[in-house]
Amino acid sequence: MNSLSQPATETSELAIALQAKIDSKTKPLGALGQLETLALQLGLIQQRLTPQLSQPHILVCAGDHGAARAGISAYPQDVTWQMVENFLAGGAAINVFARQAGMQLVVADAGVNHDFGARPGLLDVKVAHGTASYLDGAAMTTEECAAAMQHGADVVARLHDAGCNVLGFGEMGIGNTAAASLITHCLTGAPLSACVGRGTGLDDAGLERKQALLAQALSGAKIARDDAPAVLAHFGGFEIAMLAGAMRAAAARRMVLLIDGFIVTSALLVATRLSPEVRACCIFAHCSAEAGHRLQLQYLQAEPLLQLGLRLGEGTGAALAYPLLQSACLFMDEMASFASAGVSEA
Repeated sequence: MNSLSQPATETSELAIALQAKIDSKTKPLGALGQLETLALQLGLIQQRLTPQLSQPHILVCAGDHGAARAGISAYPQDVTWQMVENFLAGGAAINVFARQAGMQLVVADAGVNHDFGARPGLLDVKVAHGTASYLDGAAMTTEECAAAMQHGADVVARLHDAGCNVLGFGEMGIGNTAAASLITHCLTGAPLSACVGRGTGLDDAGLERKQALLAQALSGAKIARDDAPAVLAHFGGFEIAMLAGAMRAAAARRMVLLIDGFIVTSALLVATRLSPEVRACCIFAHCSAEAGHRLQLQYLQAEPLLQLGLRLGEGTGAALAYPLLQSACLFMDEMASFASAGVSEA
């Protein structure tokens, strides 16, 4: 496993060389806008002047939440396993967009309240049949949370060993916007009311009920709000814990992390608190329409690539943004320089 730590002088020298290469291309300085920033970041992640993307994958982790039975979602909990079946059948939005982008989809059962049996295309890393309800205590034990994180790390190790160097992250779990809201409130300090949104489409009464239940969960939690492992175990889900573990493992291997929306970014808040170096490997695909995602991005000082009003999850934003990473690599590799094209510079 490669360490992310590099002497500051080496990183600075590489950044200067990358910027010089970008500036030498046949265009006015800065004319490719955010693509130039993206190319620079990809080069720094991979520690090379010509970044390349290899065997891109999207990891979708699925899990159920005990608190969902209290009515914090507009959909019943059965939708989690039904959507996993949809992923396996190739009919969900993430299947469509991953195919379009040429990305391989990996679906993992981190803790769905359903028995799928051995299924082609499904990774069975189930910790339990859904979490306990954080309305009554911790959602996960410390051991369960650690197991889910380790499953994420193990999946990444296998993907990396097979040649993958860019990984998008997605999730499925009825009730997980509520868990993400609680994690976001605790780890960013943003007001809970600003972190709670309509999720799968709650009406005004449903949103009011969701906010009241989450406030109740907070009042009963005897944990330090800035203790990321404790916050994750108390309020999170198996899919969120698995994503956090996967992110740490991917960053340690200098993979490019393509971050999706609100729930995925809540996992990233945990991962960066545990391993701050993860942040440097992250490309933020989009800004979700879900309340709280913009707050997460501001906290992480992140500039998303897309603004499409998405709030679906599944990793859909990551798949839609991936072609921009390809464009950044291609202009670095194939676009002529002023010198090679014989074009006069300003």
